[in-house]
Amino acid sequence: MTKLRRAILCAAAASIVTLGTPGVAAAQDDAAMEAPQSERDRLFALFEESDARSLELNPLGRLFRGDTENADRLGDFLTDASFYASRLDTKLNLALLSQIDRSKLSPTDQLAYDVFKYQQQDALRGQTDEIRALTEVRPVNHFFGFHTFYPNFASGKGAAPFKTLENYEDNLSRHDDYIAITDRAIERSREGMESGVLETKLTIGRVIEQLDTLLAVPVAESQFMGPVGMFPEDFSDADKARLTTAYEAKTKDIYAAHERLRDFLREEYLPAARESIGLSEMKGGEELYKQLIESTTTLPLEAEEVHQLGLGEVARIKTDLEALKAEVGYDGTLNEFFDYVRTDPQFKPESREWLTQDYYRIGEEVDEKIGDYFSLLPKSELKIEPYDVSIERFSAGGSYQSGAPDGSRPGTFYFNAYDLPSRLTTGNVTLYLHEGAPGHHFQISLAQENTDLPAFMRFGGTTAFVEGWALYSETLGYDMGLFDDPWARYGTLQDEQLRAMRLVVDTGIHAKGWTRDQAIDFMLENSGMTRTEVENEVDRYIAIPSQALAYKIGALKIQELRDRAKARLGDDFDIKAFHAQVLNTGGLPLPVLEAKIDRWIADGGA
Repeated sequence: MTKLRRAILCAAAASIVTLGTPGVAAAQDDAAMEAPQSERDRLFALFEESDARSLELNPLGRLFRGDTENADRLGDFLTDASFYASRLDTKLNLALLSQIDRSKLSPTDQLAYDVFKYQQQDALRGQTDEIRALTEVRPVNHFFGFHTFYPNFASGKGAAPFKTLENYEDNLSRHDDYIAITDRAIERSREGMESGVLETKLTIGRVIEQLDTLLAVPVAESQFMGPVGMFPEDFSDADKARLTTAYEAKTKDIYAAHERLRDFLREEYLPAARESIGLSEMKGGEELYKQLIESTTTLPLEAEEVHQLGLGEVARIKTDLEALKAEVGYDGTLNEFFDYVRTDPQFKPESREWLTQDYYRIGEEVDEKIGDYFSLLPKSELKIEPYDVSIERFSAGGSYQSGAPDGSRPGTFYFNAYDLPSRLTTGNVTLYLHEGAPGHHFQISLAQENTDLPAFMRFGGTTAFVEGWALYSETLGYDMGLFDDPWARYGTLQDEQLRAMRLVVDTGIHAKGWTRDQAIDFMLENSGMTRTEVENEVDRYIAIPSQALAYKIGALKIQELRDRAKARLGDDFDIKAFHAQVLNTGGLPLPVLEAKIDRWIADGGA
């Protein structure tokens, strides 16, 4: 255990133990007499102290904020010390929060209180020994694990800065942490083999392929050598030579760690991994999935309830697709219509560069109209580029990486250019609205740029809100006239159908015993997605259970609140004001968002 972890554990434990001690309380009262604090002061002091402790536990989080303190560390992931320190910190936060009188806070501060309490309680539900025994012993799959994130992060193209000699030295030190985490992943996986809690053969097979791909790249061309090719001009020749030698040696060490993980997974773990793909068929998986559903959606939903909601949405959207088929004059069946769009060359992208420019074209069109719907605009610019070829095969269709809070580093919308003949251009507008503006780029940037918010609200956010907002943003394309083109509307209906199908397929796989083929067939039958897209999606749901539920659940709630506000406010409803209310306090749990919007409606929608 590191000195830092030991200090945090002791401090957290001591704080929790002494909260109710008369002598300590008396000392606190004496201090309060000298410098009285309001409930708001105490609340925000707790937020600040909690954030400071969290950053000590998670130095990687600092880097994404643009803070280079402790930038030579990634963190002690997958260690007992890290787990117990985090759990004690959560308990300390809840204990301290319970001493603050919520009734004495303003409505805005009560909202912050409620969000903090929800987040800490949700974290604690995921920090039980029982949940840990089902999660930490499965530290890697093809969507989850440092090997999917770190190569790009360390390449000079990620969030880490490479402007000074210290930046370059910090990156070398972080490599040591990455190697240690990779080796600990092997240790934790062996624990899972002993306890009978195992990943699937499918996901581990994908990880082996990913590692093979990384290892096939010559060291000199590796992403880990990327910073060597972008030395600042003021570096001396001696420093450049020294760093080049050090980076080459450390990259070889990383390759050796990747080989150890690959060989372990291929030779020991894969033969023991489970054939089944659903959590309900994994030891302890049924309870884990129940916890994951509530954590992801922020609502106490049952798997069957989500499954039936999804079936209803799939049927509704399929009716809209039938209507569009008639509009464009296609005479065949709906599935023949899907095949027509899947295969017609007019809907295929010409090249990576063509795709990049098309997304920039869409962005310019959105920029011309965005002011009619938003009074809040992010400072950070938006960059658009394809995934690196080393990870694109098993990546989603698109994703977003946040920029720096001060706007100095742009946010980045990544799109997938793997197997271009299988990609369709009909969904380009929708993907841009979701990952770019006004989707993730607006929501994440506006939250972290709002320095009036406590850090946990600036840099946190629930998946249901974050992904729900991005899906809701897609629907704004109707208001903006972007879907007047029937083929762009086809694309957005297909994307909405994807999110509806996720409710069905995710619960089908993890609660109802669906096979991979069953999930693939359902999605091909009810959408115009290509087989490549469907297989990648299904494999994603297998790897990260419940995450796919967040989109539709969150979007339905935001749309419900917008409809409620329009009905009650009538002519006083202002779409800009509504969007500001949704976005100006970060990614809220859905019950907290609903309470906030109801208060706003009661106040007249000002």
